[in-house]
Amino acid sequence: MNIPVAQGILRSGQWLKADGRVVLGYDARFLRRKRLVAENGGAFLVDLAETTSLDQGDAFQLSDGRLIVVIAAAEEIIEVRGDLPRLAWHIGNRHTPCQISATHLAIRCDHVLEKMLAGLGAELTHSTAPFRPEGGAYGHGRTMGHDHGGHDHGPFGHHHGDGKFHVHG
Repeated sequence: MNIPVAQGILRSGQWLKADGRVVLGYDARFLRRKRLVAENGGAFLVDLAETTSLDQGDAFQLSDGRLIVVIAAAEEIIEVRGDLPRLAWHIGNRHTPCQISATHLAIRCDHVLEKMLAGLGAELTHSTAPFRPEGGAYGHGRTMGHDHGGHDHGPFGHHHGDGKFHVHG
């Protein structure tokens, strides 16, 4: 049995009717090659020319002509309320993906950021919802966050593999 291949993406608003759905979390929506299974149980292979960031409503264009729409999965997030411009600056300064609304910010659960934000006076609420952060200044894309699991940047900053020293304020 031949498995259909998705070599193209249609962005949200570029298509009218999907033939199926695939539910993917934030990390899983950043891919180049992967075998996925739609909600109806049908498998397909994603084989894109480059690693691509997908948003809710984008659709995989399969080799058999079908369209499979991407749905953002519910994930554990932290809703952040308070002085939103100030809190957004501190989140952005840590290169952390952030979903922005008029009433709150949302980030993925991260104990280091949670402690920092609480120290800045933020009201934090743990929630489960689709995580759809801002894509970046130039359209689709990712803000590459730091992995805070198990290490501390210290009071001044840290080195990245790019050879640059990053200072945190």
